[in-house]
This record gives sequence, C-alpha cells and structure tokens, in this order.
Amino acid sequence: MQKDYGIIVKPDHYTCMIDLLGRAGKLTEAVDLIKDMPFKPHSAVYGTLLGACRIHKNLTIAEFAATNLLNLDPVNPAAYVQLANVYAAKKNWEGVSRIRRSMKENMVIKTPGCSWIEIKSVIHEFRSGDRLHSELVHIHDKLIELEKKMKLAGYVPNLESALHDVSEEQKEQLLLWHSEKLAIAFGLIRVPLGRPIRVFKNLRVCEDCHQATKFISAIEGREIVVRDTTRFHHFQDGKCSCGDYW
Repeated sequence: MQKDYGIIVKPDHYTCMIDLLGRAGKLTEAVDLIKDMPFKPHSAVYGTLLGACRIHKNLTIAEFAATNLLNLDPVNPAAYVQLANVYAAKKNWEGVSRIRRSMKENMVIKTPGCSWIEIKSVIHEFRSGDRLHSELVHIHDKLIELEKKMKLAGYVPNLESALHDVSEEQKEQLLLWHSEKLAIAFGLIRVPLGRPIRVFKNLRVCEDCHQATKFISAIEGREIVVRDTTRFHHFQDGKCSCGDYW
C-alpha cells in the first residue's frame, strides 16, 4: 500500500480487512491475517473477529478470539457475552454457565439492556422485563398483538437470543419483553402514523429483536430506526439497512 498508494499500513487497516473477511465468512483467513500482522493486534482486531464468529456461529475461532481479547481486556463484558451467544447458538448450556461463572469470579458485570424513545420531548426509558412504565399494560397488550401477527407472517422466535437454560415458552416470554421491543411497541402506540419511530439502545440489538423489528415494520407499515452500539438500523418494509450483518 505504501509503495502503490503512499499509505502507511496501520493496525486499523488490518481491522478493516478482518471485518471484510468476517462478513464473507472467511474466518480461517481472518485468523491467518491476524497471525501474520506485523503489529501486535489490539482489542478491536479480536473484537471484530469475535463479532464475525457470532454471526457465523463458529465456536472454535470464537474461543480463540475471546481468549485473546480477554488477555488484553480482562473485564470487557462484551467479550464474555458474545462468546456466550455462540455457546447458546450451539445449545452448549454448560459453556454458557461456564462463562457466567467466569464473569462472577472476575467481577465482570454485564451492562443491563436499556432502550430509549422520545415522545413529545419526553424521554421514555425501558429495561428488559420492565415493570415500571405507567403504560406497561398497553405496551404488553400491543406486543402480544404483534407477536400473533408476526407468527402468522412466518416469524419464529430466535430462542438462541435468550441465554437461559429454561423452557421454550419461558424463553419466548423473556424475548418478548426485551427493552427495544417495549420501546418500539410504545412508539407504535404514541407516534402518529406516517412518522418514523426512533429508538436508541445502549447495547447491540439481539438477533431475535432484529428479526422481529423487520416483521413489525412490514406488518405496521412503519419506518423504525434503531441506534445500537454498532450502527443505525433502518427498518422498512420488512428489511434492514444493515443487510442482517451487524
């Protein structure tokens, strides 16, 4: 790059390449690139690889990425959570339990999921399983109505997004009360037709909420914008601007 374009190669260039390889599912090539880097990889390198492993459900490389990431940043909750997500996708509940024990031993606290929506200049905050909002009964009724419509349209809850070894019925209930779903349902109730619903979340949107929001945008005929820690997601007509990679 320096010879042809006058660009001095830096670790961030490698991070971009790892992201591209990860998007293409070429995880082994991404690992080889990391091992051949002329720099010591920083946390973003392993974090990018771990995120790709979550998408492609590659447990072996996820463990490699998480181990190296935690060596650099032992109290990074995202590393633990993303690895736990891969274990859950493989239905390896012992692996999920092991991650939780490790978090407890290292005093790592997972940031609680929280979503916000602004209605008439008032910020409404929701947490997963929220029981405090004044309009919670109406919000739950709306979500139950939406869930029925979504299932008729082909929606199947992604139970891998519920990191608990409980019954499928309990997992569906946990997923239905995720903070972004609560905020979106409230937006559908309170935001006038024709106006987009805008929600902010302090964590990455989970796979189930992402899929559900695509269905909701199509069923309700609404534009829904969700800003998580990864990017802006623009949902419209059953599709998301991220192309299902985030």
